[in-house]
Amino acid sequence: MTAARVILPAVLMLVFAPVDWAAEGAGHSRGQAVYQKWCAPCHAPGPDHPGTQALEAKYGGKKPGTLKERTDLTAEITKEFVRKGVSIMPFFRKTEISDAELEALAEYLAK
Repeated sequence: MTAARVILPAVLMLVFAPVDWAAEGAGHSRGQAVYQKWCAPCHAPGPDHPGTQALEAKYGGKKPGTLKERTDLTAEITKEFVRKGVSIMPFFRKTEISDAELEALAEYLAK
């Protein structure tokens, strides 16, 4: 059997593989759960959320203070802020937010 006979079917299976929409939805749900646990206490809408208030003051209405309303957050910047902290926001260790959870969160916020 030639290499082409072995490789071609494998390549075709990868190219035409169906998208697992359930897994896609699970990633969104996981990101949302991470947001609710770790981010919402400071970054949800309303006056009782110091992260939201700080961002509203910083941007003066040019950008939303609520993270879920932002359209300019990239996955990379979310990961950077979570792992290194910013201003008075603390950093989060991998024992608090795992790499997989951070990936889900970053994708959730990047929409």
